[in-house]
Amino acid sequence: MDIKGVLKAYYPDQFEEGLMDEIGKAAQLFQFHPQDILIDMGQAITSMPILLEGAIKIMREDYGEGELLLYFLEKGDTCAMTMACCLGDKRSNIRAIAETEGSVLMIPVQKMDEWLAKYPSWRKYVFDSYNNRMEEMLEAIDNLAFKDMSGRLRTYLLNVATINKGRVINKTHLEIANELNTSRVVISRLLKSLEKEGFLLLNRNVITIK
Repeated sequence: MDIKGVLKAYYPDQFEEGLMDEIGKAAQLFQFHPQDILIDMGQAITSMPILLEGAIKIMREDYGEGELLLYFLEKGDTCAMTMACCLGDKRSNIRAIAETEGSVLMIPVQKMDEWLAKYPSWRKYVFDSYNNRMEEMLEAIDNLAFKDMSGRLRTYLLNVATINKGRVINKTHLEIANELNTSRVVISRLLKSLEKEGFLLLNRNVITIK
């Protein structure tokens, strides 16, 4: 497969021609489906992702308490936590799960330092991506620290609707509860309250933002 051609089709002005050539030779293209686990906790990180299509949710695991959603990756994004593990030669401390259908380029770890020194566009891409992910994690921390669960749920639903490019969210109450690290009963109660407020409409395993 022509990896360089795929990359140029999605990001024609993102990288220098020489870097495009190198990515074309080094990267691998993968397709994924909803709920595929792309990176797991404790996994040795051998490559860094560049997301071409779709959305991936990044989860942090508390072994005693379940999981917590940190942020979503969308087109053009890479994962700050994965980059940190790549550069620090550490194992993964997150779980990356596909939210939608999509495709991703995987860049070998050994190319990270080489391209950082060699290509200005790669440095800009890596540092911009890292800063964006850090801002999203700070937002997640702010939600935990300063918002009640109802506020967190509103923010979550709006983010998922945006990711899916519409107003319909196809998730069970239990799935939402797991991602917000709370109970299904709490989420069901809050969703009914938000429905009474006119914020959303509930159907079986389908939530529609009004």
